[in-house]
Amino acid sequence: MTGVQVRLPVGAGSFYPSSQRELAGTIDRLLEDALGRSSNARSTARANAPKPPAGLIVPHAGYGYSGPVAATAYSLLRRATTFRRVVILGPAHFVPLAGLAVPAADRWRTPLGDVAIDGELRAVATGAGAAIDDEPHTREHATDVQLPFLQRVLEPELTTLPVAVGRDAQTAETASMIRAVLDAAPETLVIVSTDLSHHRDAETAGRQDRRTADAIIARDESRISSTDACGSHALRGALSWAERDELAIRLLHLGTSADAGGDPMRVVGYGAFVIG
Repeated sequence: MTGVQVRLPVGAGSFYPSSQRELAGTIDRLLEDALGRSSNARSTARANAPKPPAGLIVPHAGYGYSGPVAATAYSLLRRATTFRRVVILGPAHFVPLAGLAVPAADRWRTPLGDVAIDGELRAVATGAGAAIDDEPHTREHATDVQLPFLQRVLEPELTTLPVAVGRDAQTAETASMIRAVLDAAPETLVIVSTDLSHHRDAETAGRQDRRTADAIIARDESRISSTDACGSHALRGALSWAERDELAIRLLHLGTSADAGGDPMRVVGYGAFVIG
């Protein structure tokens, strides 16, 4: 491993457990509960089991808050053994970023082990306009919280490509990068990591998130603003890709931080969707 650049986890001990055993157990419980939480989730999982989804839209808060919503989507992958590669698009919360950035690091570490950064997909993404830059990824949790779920539901030889999508990134640029990655590696799963509304009261958040969910289902990126989703730029690019490829999008679950005991006057919204 000499000379290998490893991106260390930033969410361990805060967004999710730092213990390997506790983290694996937490995720497994969330996945089991997801299928038992609603008849709609169970029927959707059965309907999608024979045909793996093309992508997922999932939240990225701490597991105690958004984990049950995210697990509703990840539970669909338990039989999806065709996936070896995953591209994860999310916001750059902490670093100003004009376009798209992929990491220079070789591996991404979680308490469950290391995940290799896919060099072939990185080359494709840079050919489609992404910059190689570790800085937007160094403190970013949007990818960090997704990898442990993926490590529990996909093959051990999983590789990934995290893509930070900046606030000035063009929708067409993001959609074209997704398409380029899929043209190069059709077996790649697309993940969009985003929370929904922020810091509204629970009633207002519920109305806003329902409107956002309707826009996502309609694949109408023009109706998604930065106040609707913190990962709005990544989300709009994915909706444009789904529209271009005529991929249906279905809502799996909507929730808020208030559902997990958070302040009902200042909630964050979460949504899980399946693409394709």
